[in-house]
Amino acid sequence: MKIKKKEVAITLGMMCLLLAFGISMQLKTAKSLATTAGNASHKEDRLRDEVLKAKEQYDHIYEELEQEEASLEKERQVSINSDDDSVEKQNELKKINTYLGLTDVTGEGMTITLKDSTTSSISSASGLVHNTDLLAVVNELKNTGAEAISINGQRIVPTTSINCVGTVIQVNDEIVGSPFVIKAIGDPNRINDIMRIGGFIELLQNAGISVEAKKSDNLKIDKYNGVLTKKTIEVAK
Repeated sequence: MKIKKKEVAITLGMMCLLLAFGISMQLKTAKSLATTAGNASHKEDRLRDEVLKAKEQYDHIYEELEQEEASLEKERQVSINSDDDSVEKQNELKKINTYLGLTDVTGEGMTITLKDSTTSSISSASGLVHNTDLLAVVNELKNTGAEAISINGQRIVPTTSINCVGTVIQVNDEIVGSPFVIKAIGDPNRINDIMRIGGFIELLQNAGISVEAKKSDNLKIDKYNGVLTKKTIEVAK
């Protein structure tokens, strides 16, 4: 009986030790997790504070920039209104910016849409609009006095390239495809001359290319979205 009591006591002692060890390990793990969570929470709070500070600085700088631009515009208007020579210079600057494609342009004009023939094939290239066709149309529009021109949203500027690369056409190094929507702002009566009998547009129609022309009293052409280079400025001069 004494032996059994001793064995039970030893067994109970061992179980108590294991239980104590398990509880100790759980406490250590819980403490470690709490510490890790606390560190992560601290880092997250610090990053959030840094982002908020950066946003506040950005908002402040942006507000100052808007104020400076408003002040500059006010001074410019005062200068223009008080100096006839300034008005002339301002108009000249506007023409240059329009020529370089640096500003959006809105006004009367015409939209000409060219579509490849539905019966043509790439192998024969019959009835397909080529880069040389687009170049010819752009040149004719310039001859009619068009102030601003775009092809599928690409503003035509002095350094614009209209190239054929494989089976695709690129305008300002951007791929464009049929239908080609050509917008031109200027005197609509003069621009309409491009639709004359015997003109290039008629040649395209005879080749099977679909042509649709529409006049507009309020046409908008977006500004050039590329990078203004020194070469562009030199061309403008």
